[in-house]
Formats: sequence, structure tokens, C-alpha cells
Amino acid sequence: MDSTRKKPAAPDARAARQQAERFQRVRDAHQTELAEDYVELIADLLDEKGEARLVELSERLGVTKATVNNTIQRLQRDGLVTSEPYRAIFLTDKGRKLATTSRERHLIVRDFLIALGVDPETADSDAEGIEHHVSRETLEAFRRHLSKQRRARE
Repeated sequence: MDSTRKKPAAPDARAARQQAERFQRVRDAHQTELAEDYVELIADLLDEKGEARLVELSERLGVTKATVNNTIQRLQRDGLVTSEPYRAIFLTDKGRKLATTSRERHLIVRDFLIALGVDPETADSDAEGIEHHVSRETLEAFRRHLSKQRRARE
């Protein structure tokens, strides 16, 4: 082995801890992503049609009715939705709050991407993934930027 080659420096404990925290944040976001998507879609259907049904959720999410049914059961256990067999699905107060928060994050990310010049359809699609992973700090920076931009136009 060439003795003049240096081994890469081992990360210090602080850097390793910070990296672990970033990875944990992503894993946590993945855990809540599915619930957020479901409650957001249920809220949309309730606003549009007055009810959310398993079949429509299945169609809009592009998954089987069995998959939706299993997820709805989990959301019921988590206190986010209420449902009875062959009946519509409704959000609990906790579910409505999560749907509102998720929708707000989506709109802020989408509007920020549009402000950067991304076309609205692409921005809406990209925001669907980003909304689950954006930190509060970054989201607040997006808000401030959009607010400054709006004030500058007025």
C-alpha cells in the first residue's frame, strides 16, 4: 500500500450525530407521509363532495381498495378518521388539523416553486413529495420570501 496516501478522516462525533439526526428526520417524515396524504385527500373529497368513500380514495391514490381499507383502519386507530363498513370516511378534529397543516405546507412549497419559475403543474407535483420533508425553518423561509415578493408587486 502507498504510505503517502492518507486515509479519509473519520467524522467527529458531532458531525456523525448531526448526520444521524438528518437521516432520522427523513425516516420520521416517511412514517407520517402516508397518513398526511390520506387525510389531505379525504379533506379534499369532503370539501368537493361532502363525503369520502373508499372507492374514490382507491381511484385517486392508484392503489387497491384493500390497501385503502388497511390504511383507513390504521388511521382510525391513530384517531385521524372515523368510518363504518360501507359508509363514508370522515376526519376527526385531529385528522382535520393534520390535513390543514399538510395542505398549507403543500401550497407554500408549490407557490415557492412557481416563484422560482417552475410551471404550476410541475410545481404541484413536486410539492407533493417535498411537503413531507421540508423543515419548519425552510418552510418559514419560503413564507418570508413569498411575502416579500407579494409586497414588492403591490
